[in-house]
Amino acid sequence: MRVFHVTPDQFTELDALPADLPATGFVWVGSARREFEVHAAEIQARLQHWSGATLVDLHVSDLLNNQLPSHFDTTFDYDLLVFRRLAAAPGSTVLADGKRPTRRATREALEAIDTSPVGFAVFDRVLVSVHPADCAVRDHFATRLAQRGQAASARLPTSPAELMLRMVNHMVDSYLELRRLLARQLGELQLELLNPRSHFDDWALLLDARNRLHLLEDTCEDQRSAVQEWIDALDEWPPETDKAAQRERELLRLRSRDVLEHIERVLGHVRRLEQSIETAVQMHFSALGHRTNNIMRTLTVLTAIFLPLNLITGFFGMNFDALPLIHSAEGFWFAFWTMVVVAIGLVAFFWRKRYLGTTPR
Repeated sequence: MRVFHVTPDQFTELDALPADLPATGFVWVGSARREFEVHAAEIQARLQHWSGATLVDLHVSDLLNNQLPSHFDTTFDYDLLVFRRLAAAPGSTVLADGKRPTRRATREALEAIDTSPVGFAVFDRVLVSVHPADCAVRDHFATRLAQRGQAASARLPTSPAELMLRMVNHMVDSYLELRRLLARQLGELQLELLNPRSHFDDWALLLDARNRLHLLEDTCEDQRSAVQEWIDALDEWPPETDKAAQRERELLRLRSRDVLEHIERVLGHVRRLEQSIETAVQMHFSALGHRTNNIMRTLTVLTAIFLPLNLITGFFGMNFDALPLIHSAEGFWFAFWTMVVVAIGLVAFFWRKRYLGTTPR
């Protein structure tokens, strides 16, 4: 568990939970899910002392739930936002060095998509964030804000709500790396599907890709609903009379709408990937049908060529003594050259009609 004191011009990490809230700024308590479970009683006691309110037991259970979808809830004392991140697990970007993806790498990349939830409890002057054990968002922002605190021109968050929105926006933007990985892997899968020389038979991989994309779509829709509910709740906050407070409120609305717009972009990209997979499958079966039609057309043309030849050989093969040319020395050559002329004529006719070699008109 890490504790930070954030003011408009300074970012400081504290050794432990302070006994009282500082005179200015706010306190950010960031912990992993297991750490939050262990120190829940201590955190609740500090929240009671700081703000006169504690987290509702149901909300504590939500923060500890690793399977909870993105959602938003509000109380008189604080707001609760659970946001499922979209990230690639460590080691899933091994194909960024330009190597051609394989089916195994595609499957590993799809299985490496992580959608663990991150919880935020937003008080007036306290932010409690609960992260997965391997989540780098907390440490990333701790380092980033510490560097900004040392820069004179940098702007630090002025409220717990603003810091929460910054972290949510970072989690949404982290999908960009995952998007490039997915687009490349699924693009190679589509090329293999459409390759006429490829004997694609790994339909389990394709089904898994579709299921993963459906999961991402559901996750993005939950994210959008949660952020939209946060925006609605933000509009219901009591109006501010101070101009500086009004400006801060407007910046929160602006940042919230920006987060919602980023989620909409991610959702649109996921849906485009789903559509491209569906289109690739349809084109794959269309190509198979076209290939089958070409094979059947070629076999039909060959049958049509040899049918009159079989008729001629069958005619001269009948057991009759009075059959014309049967006893003539020129009879064989007459039948042979007749079959050659008929075969060449039929081949030329079918080639002119483009029944051989190319698609017919």
